[in-house]
Amino acid sequence: MAVEILSSLSECVDNVIARLGRDLRVATPLGIGKPNHLLNELYARAKADSGISLTIYTALTLELPKGNSDLERRFLDPMVDRVFDNYPDLDYELDRVAGTLPDNVRIIEFYFPAGKFMRNPRAQRDYISCNYTHVARDVLGRGINLCVQQVAFAEKDGKAKVSLSSNPDVALDVMRALDNRHDVLFVAQTNSELPFMYGDAVLDADEFDFIVRNDDLDYRLFGPPKLGISDQDYLIGLHASTLVPDGGDLQVGIGALGDALVYGLVLRHQNNAAYRSALQQFGIPERCGATIERAGDLSPFEQGLFASTEMLVDGFMYLHQAGILKRRVYDDLPLQRLLNTGQITEEVTAKTLALLAERKAIHVHLSTHDVEYLVRFGVFRPGVRYDVGELLCPDGSRVAADLTDSANFDTICDRCLGDHLKQGAVIHAGFFLGPQPFYQWLRELPEAERQRINMRSVTSINQLYGNEDMDRLQLGNARFVNTGMMVTMSGAVVSDGLADGTVVSGVGGQYNFVAMAHALPSGRSILQIRATRESDGEVESNVVFNYGHITIPRHLRDIIITEYGIADLRGKTDEEVAMELLNVADSRFQEQLLGRAKAAGKLTADYEIPEHYRNNTPDRYHQVLVAQRKQELFPLFPFGTDLSHEEIVLGGALRRLKGRMDSRIDAIEAAMDAIMHGADDDALMPYLERMGLAHPESLKETMYKRLLVAELRNDPQLKRRG
Repeated sequence: MAVEILSSLSECVDNVIARLGRDLRVATPLGIGKPNHLLNELYARAKADSGISLTIYTALTLELPKGNSDLERRFLDPMVDRVFDNYPDLDYELDRVAGTLPDNVRIIEFYFPAGKFMRNPRAQRDYISCNYTHVARDVLGRGINLCVQQVAFAEKDGKAKVSLSSNPDVALDVMRALDNRHDVLFVAQTNSELPFMYGDAVLDADEFDFIVRNDDLDYRLFGPPKLGISDQDYLIGLHASTLVPDGGDLQVGIGALGDALVYGLVLRHQNNAAYRSALQQFGIPERCGATIERAGDLSPFEQGLFASTEMLVDGFMYLHQAGILKRRVYDDLPLQRLLNTGQITEEVTAKTLALLAERKAIHVHLSTHDVEYLVRFGVFRPGVRYDVGELLCPDGSRVAADLTDSANFDTICDRCLGDHLKQGAVIHAGFFLGPQPFYQWLRELPEAERQRINMRSVTSINQLYGNEDMDRLQLGNARFVNTGMMVTMSGAVVSDGLADGTVVSGVGGQYNFVAMAHALPSGRSILQIRATRESDGEVESNVVFNYGHITIPRHLRDIIITEYGIADLRGKTDEEVAMELLNVADSRFQEQLLGRAKAAGKLTADYEIPEHYRNNTPDRYHQVLVAQRKQELFPLFPFGTDLSHEEIVLGGALRRLKGRMDSRIDAIEAAMDAIMHGADDDALMPYLERMGLAHPESLKETMYKRLLVAELRNDPQLKRRG
């Protein structure tokens, strides 16, 4: 049945209800793939009519930042208006956060924004724990009857096409898994802000039942501004950058830890002398040299990297621009095997054609299929066609389609061979999310370059089975870099929840990538974990003896990185694992962990932590970073930010002030600081004007101003500038 294209959201929802009835079980993508206006119309109907049952299955529902206090709102509201523009919040999300969802509506998710719903009982109850690769199976098992998605729209070769763009991840798997295509209604809303992405993401418009096209409904994609990279995160990322071999595959996650890794890789490639000097200054080769030699590389990238990643983050944009992300892979077994073994290069020669025939990728007496294959991959020039035993060459001549005769073979090569292989991809990805410059980069990439980014389903990215022969060829020296919250002394990792069952985020694809690293002969899983965290003003260790919840089991332990070093746990005994993890733990907690390990019999009673690892403190690496920054290395925002200078400074001041106000004693001290040190200061006027507090009009505003002035006077950035 042909797609019906509509301009009205109301008409579309009328049609959906007419087709499906009043029991709507809706699947919609994670992140920016949600059609917000369409979902808001569906939700409004259910909210107004309790006879409609609406269940939404999704993940990572995004909400505009909102302040919990007047001070926070003064800071956030102008920034949100500028950065997010006309992005429409999802009404169901606002009500879920407020605790006012109607009884006839359920929101069931498998991945939360980290920490957002820890204190929301209804969201905690309506959470599904599953690997990302199993989401399509699980939502189909729960009987979904409607899939809604935001798409890009274009006319290609006279046909209406849609691109699933940011989110082919689950939609493709749902479509492929259906026994009867008509069991589920597929509805899309277009948005011209979405880049038209290629690969598996491109579908005929007729794959959808209804498409809402209305330019008035286009809106800016959700694009959180870049945040700064802390000292702690820089050290973790720098360590990780030493474990990425040239010519390999890279997967990396979102956030400051991912940015720190990307910065390290770019520095390594573009200024290798400064990179190696920094490593020496931090003592990384001395402490981690054996692991780096065994599993890593410190040289610039000659072959370059390929990315096979669940989430396409903006870090890959910087790797591409730096000339690092340049290793191309081809979805063809004979070609990829020949490239992997070095028998051919991407430059097409007569040897390329001969070896493809020898490997039986093509017949020696060429067929229509053979010629189409050779043209598609660039072995033959565009325009070469097969015609009843002959090749029609681009110059209009004809030659027998016979590779067995040496003279004829030479003629074919002379008239038909291309220059370089085509259809190579530098990125395979399941979904993307990032700041506005990243979306702009994707939109503005030349079409040929955008076609090198193959957006595909999550089951094609996050696992080997189903396409194993090809994946094993493409994912050589794979490094899957992800983030955990805690690591136990047995090497198990906590990434998604707490011991009491509270869900912090979700498993997502982490387990899949860890398992895949073990399944690939040269693959490694790298989990980045901050050695400490601060809770209620107290520093706590993230290296713990044991914990009541795990995400990655101990038998899949591999590489753990903290700011203090690299712990290579693969194939190690429990005793050796405990030793490795003690070496990367913060020294303020090493003795306690050592005692627990000895008491449990995991270490001998006389074991002592080597002296070389007993100075694991923030001061040690902070002093080196101060010196490095004098050489203009390791800046707070290496890739820029949408935040203004005033917002950067104010953000830090407000975080510190909030931390102080959460403690009764510190709150009293903050109030005294405000009284003693909160007088007018002309140098701080730009910050006060940004907060609307330059000229307070009430006692409350006067107190806000004094608190802020006192905090700003202690700001380390302003002290350095002064």
